[in-house]
Amino acid sequence: MTVQDVKGESDLKSQIRWLILLRACFAVMLIVSGLLFTSQQHLSFFSQPFLTLYNIAAFILVLSIVYLYWLNWTDKYLILAFFQTCLDTVIVTAIIFVTGSYDSIFTFLYLVVIIYSAMLLLQKGGMIIATLSSLQYAVLIKLEYYGLITPLRNGTDLSATLDESHIIYRIVIVILACFAVAILSGILSLQLKVAKQDLKITQTHLKRVEKMEAIDEIISGIAHEVKNPLASLSGSIQLLHEDTKPGSYEDKLMQIILRETDRLKDIVNNIRLFSKPRKDKACETVLSEMIEEIVELFSNDPVWSGKVEFSTHMKPDCRVFIDPSHFKQILWNLLTNAAQSIPVSGRVTIRLYRSRNNRVYLTIKDTGQGISSDQARHIFDPFYTTKPDGTGLGLAIIHRLTDTYNGVIDFESTPGKGTLFTIIFPAVDSVKK
Repeated sequence: MTVQDVKGESDLKSQIRWLILLRACFAVMLIVSGLLFTSQQHLSFFSQPFLTLYNIAAFILVLSIVYLYWLNWTDKYLILAFFQTCLDTVIVTAIIFVTGSYDSIFTFLYLVVIIYSAMLLLQKGGMIIATLSSLQYAVLIKLEYYGLITPLRNGTDLSATLDESHIIYRIVIVILACFAVAILSGILSLQLKVAKQDLKITQTHLKRVEKMEAIDEIISGIAHEVKNPLASLSGSIQLLHEDTKPGSYEDKLMQIILRETDRLKDIVNNIRLFSKPRKDKACETVLSEMIEEIVELFSNDPVWSGKVEFSTHMKPDCRVFIDPSHFKQILWNLLTNAAQSIPVSGRVTIRLYRSRNNRVYLTIKDTGQGISSDQARHIFDPFYTTKPDGTGLGLAIIHRLTDTYNGVIDFESTPGKGTLFTIIFPAVDSVKK
């Protein structure tokens, strides 16, 4: 389970706890308002329909206790939330029936249930609850109209006072209201969830940026000091190598030195790229075209051919202001990490889309081994690596390049199931060149 999953379940648990508390408060208010009304009207405590209303309120209080116990006992919070909201529609129907059915003032409670259902279960859950509410209300009013049931309060013969068209009109209006509220609440809940997720990604990204800036100047200074002596050393070794007999012991040693010198040069270049990425070659870039080209090159690499299956889902109108070579390095490194995490064979899924808030989302999801919680805290740290031949600069450079172009990067990983990297860039028309 990822850190994001744990955080999401914790938020859902907190929301359910608040819902249980508010439901209990509503039951108490129902009892108090009933007592006040009966006292003002000089009615008996045991008069109908208030006795039934008190029983419903008591039932809600008992349910609240059961829900609290269930909440602390289980970790299946979605099931608990769905069960509660479905049962709440039945309770609302009972309250409407007790308080006059067609003439009840509590019909709006259906909308309240739909709203918090959409908050807990998003639009799909809200639509399910809207359907249940609509069916129950339609059946209740129809049964009352045909005289099969009689409300406990203000029970009148609807068929004698209203024609069926009025009944159908009332039912249609309530159904439309239920589904309209479900759709709008679902959209707002989804937007709120995305906004909260983006905020968390941005906050995490900024914390990593602050951490990197603390060692940026030190790393940059080391790279600058190593560069010149390394160039002199490499040139001197090459001159000596020219005078060495091919195949000799000295020749083999020289080749080892030259190979390791080249490796040091790559590390120094990566350090310089990490410390001060240049933006002078940045331009308006259509990401979908570049992704297709990079994926084709990567999939034709003999190292990964036949091992990794690629799946792409991309929107064409996703333009970002970035150096194409930097974007290629970002995507190539992420694809390499994804492929290396797959032990035998697997799938890498790439998605590219543009949100309504003018941001471009790029996600790379693999079915590899995933990242443990201990490793997850350090994967963007410079020189941190779990690979025997790694330098630990790959993801650090990706992070720095992404930040250079005002983007953010985050990941979710489940050990044994895979990893999802998400990169968010400003769309090109929102970037000041």
